Amino acid sequence: MGLEQITVSVNTDVARAYRVASEKERYKLDLLVNLRLRDATRTPSSLRQLLGEISRNAQERGLTPTILQSILDES
Repeated sequence: MGLEQITVSVNTDVARAYRVASEKERYKLDLLVNLRLRDATRTPSSLRQLLGEISRNAQERGLTPTILQSILDES
């Protein structure tokens, strides 16, 4: 299986943490992201489930539609 680089947008804190991580830690993070994306893209229902999980987690952490719109408007 070959590897190919892609660009994924993440928030500033995540990007900073990735940049300062050791090479070994970045390798592990790359593997985790690869596995998660592979699982999410296998079937449309997997992607819907992932998006639902992300939505539930965000709501549990206090993200409201108003706050989300404010974040999106800043982009």
